[in-house]
Amino acid sequence: MTNTDKRGPVKICLVAPKAYPIFNPDKGNYFGGAEVDLYYLATELAKDIDFEVSFIVADYGQPLTETREGVTIIKTVDFKKTRLLGIWNVWRGLRMADAHIYLLKTASPGTPLVALFCKVYSRLFTYRTASIEECDGTYLKQHFFLGRAFVWSLRQAKVIFAQNANDRDSLQHSTGLSSVLIPNGHRLPKLNHTQRDTILWVGRDADVKKPRCFLELARAIPSQHFTIICQTLTNDQDYNDMIAEAAQIKNLQFIPHVPFNQVDSFFRRAKVLVNTSDSEGFPNTFIHACLCETPILSLNVNPDGFLDKYSCGICCEGNEKQLPDTLKSMLAEDRYIRMGRNGRKYAEEKHDIKKIAEQYKELFFKLVQGKV
Repeated sequence: MTNTDKRGPVKICLVAPKAYPIFNPDKGNYFGGAEVDLYYLATELAKDIDFEVSFIVADYGQPLTETREGVTIIKTVDFKKTRLLGIWNVWRGLRMADAHIYLLKTASPGTPLVALFCKVYSRLFTYRTASIEECDGTYLKQHFFLGRAFVWSLRQAKVIFAQNANDRDSLQHSTGLSSVLIPNGHRLPKLNHTQRDTILWVGRDADVKKPRCFLELARAIPSQHFTIICQTLTNDQDYNDMIAEAAQIKNLQFIPHVPFNQVDSFFRRAKVLVNTSDSEGFPNTFIHACLCETPILSLNVNPDGFLDKYSCGICCEGNEKQLPDTLKSMLAEDRYIRMGRNGRKYAEEKHDIKKIAEQYKELFFKLVQGKV
């Protein structure tokens, strides 16, 4: 492993083991918003000759290394094998990347591992928060050992990136650590107007996401068509029970998975995107909806109050009973169309990946120059 060379391209390594299906939709089927966020950043940075970008992913049966969209992808952990072997493979992958700066997102056992690697090899560790629970102390309370290892990792970070002002302020309050606010970035698709014919929910079958709440909403408004795209990691009995329950709702279509490169068509068809989560950071589905001129109906999540500030959606402040009437009011007199147009303007202003990447680049240059 060579010493950090500050001449030539800045070498960035992003770590998100479950991101490979985004690069290669033929492999695997599970990923989340954190993986999407880092994918967009990696591929945008890779367009700049001043950056050399690598990406640590899990073993999906692909070659040890390959290049996709200008990003060098390094295969590491196999989730089907022992944790000790997984740690070794990730460490080996980090060495292979030989980067100046390492960036990951989402609290996990991999967070302290990458932080330790950077400490051992004098590399620059950076972290991007993924949810409010990482910032307000909830993760620390729920995970005694991992929570403390996570906070230790954050204290090693040269820069912490927050998705929104609420998370930035909560992190400062709970840990005393400062962070830099940079919104999630997305590519700006051209708008091809299609018929809006469904109400959409996109996510995974985690308790915090509350997908069954969407099923209840579909039952409450039989005159509208509803579509739920709900991925699973476990495929356990509860998930199978939910599929069976959904099959009994005549105006609801349940889709277990849609490849990343095909999900855009569902957002374009949707009159409204519904989010029923208890908490999130800044959902990438919100940005995706705004880009497709699809307004948002949220049960709880409203980062920095942007739904109200930009008139691109409505938050029910945790009141499930308000969801049906609120949805009906959004659909009345085509109000959802006006809100969707507001969302597109907001996304163009705040979430263009080209603009977002420039903010990262400025900080990354300063990091390798020792100015941060």
